[in-house]
Amino acid sequence: MDNRKVLLVHPEISRTKYNFAGIIDNEPLELEYICTVLKDAGYEPYIWDGQVEEQPFVKRLAEVSPHAVYVCGRTRQENFMKEYCRAAKDIGCITMVGGLHAQHNYKRFYESYIDFVFRSFDIYGIVDVLENKALAAVNGLCINRGNRWVENEAAPFDIKRLPRPDRSYFYAHPRYRYLELQPCAHVRTAYCCPYKCKFCYRNRLNCGTYSARDIADVVDEIASIECENIYFIDDDFLFGEKRLEEFIRLVKERGIHKKYVCYGRADFISKHRDLMERLKEIGFYYVLVGLEAADDKHLYRYNKKSDLYANSAAVEILNDLGINAMGMFIVDLDFKARDFRDIAKWVRKHKLKHAAISIYTPEMNSELYDEYRSRLITRDPSHWDYLHVVAKPAHMSVRRYYMHYHILIGGLFLRAWRQGIYDFIDYKFFIGSIVKNMFRFGG
Repeated sequence: MDNRKVLLVHPEISRTKYNFAGIIDNEPLELEYICTVLKDAGYEPYIWDGQVEEQPFVKRLAEVSPHAVYVCGRTRQENFMKEYCRAAKDIGCITMVGGLHAQHNYKRFYESYIDFVFRSFDIYGIVDVLENKALAAVNGLCINRGNRWVENEAAPFDIKRLPRPDRSYFYAHPRYRYLELQPCAHVRTAYCCPYKCKFCYRNRLNCGTYSARDIADVVDEIASIECENIYFIDDDFLFGEKRLEEFIRLVKERGIHKKYVCYGRADFISKHRDLMERLKEIGFYYVLVGLEAADDKHLYRYNKKSDLYANSAAVEILNDLGINAMGMFIVDLDFKARDFRDIAKWVRKHKLKHAAISIYTPEMNSELYDEYRSRLITRDPSHWDYLHVVAKPAHMSVRRYYMHYHILIGGLFLRAWRQGIYDFIDYKFFIGSIVKNMFRFGG
């Protein structure tokens, strides 16, 4: 093969300003792992990330003129993923799709202009596809045979097989950030989530199998990263007390001084104050906590296996220790006006500085999706961004639901502005956008 160029693509989040670009920009870690695998196999990979690139995709595609294009993304990026595969096929490229959305919804990519869909975390199969080698044995590969698709069986991937990611693209694009932490490098230490929350599909990834790296290997990687801010993108980093104690010991032993961001459950935090204090000592700066609700009824419905007491205790502990708690809430489709107000009251009562609000969104290809199918008001995947209502609310019109949602997030933005946090944000633009959108959506 003369042309060994492969273009690895992560599309933009959206083409409007109704997103969090410039506030949270995620390093394309999956593509950096693939970069390493391809280079080791003698290929010439290039990354194009729509979050940070100024050059349009079609120009980059023409400039690189690759043999193959691999595109990944989440549900909200599906339309862009297909658009870029279509453009790549128009110039004769092999087209491949992978990533979180494709793994869970692979049949949505059964298009004539897409050749292969990967529904496994096993990135080594990409080389087999490029070399047309033993395709029937590639883990979770879906193959376009023209008049039909052939689906290989998917098996769990052992995360310990991952190579070190090639971070040259990250170093060349220092825009990647988590709030004020910029640049901020991503580190993955586990696949899948060990819990079974009803609203989340992450526990179904990797064939529903939790797989974790050796913590010593994680510390080795952190030490090698030329960045002072580290974002653990596991679905739950605060899992396994002994593992965390070993992590603390090794970081201290190595003299590593960085700031860390991670996800963690409220019930774990509420039961491990001493451990959280030790994590604070080594640099834990933000902990993203899935509080989800301001009442036990919804926590029970979500199968959260936690309660409001744990939520309150977790926030109190993090506040006392000086760790920034990012409380993540869901505004349910069964909400009445008072439920929106109850979240705002809970945030104020518990002095929670940072809060993120997601609209309840039944994930595609899930039991919840089937449950809400008759109430869906859109099938546009770009609306699966947790900022749009995709199913009819139970107790009010879509327009009124959006009004209450925007009043809630607008109040939280104003509260943050008064407290002087997020000083890097253009508050005038965001608050203006919230007011403008208050009655814009729905009908």
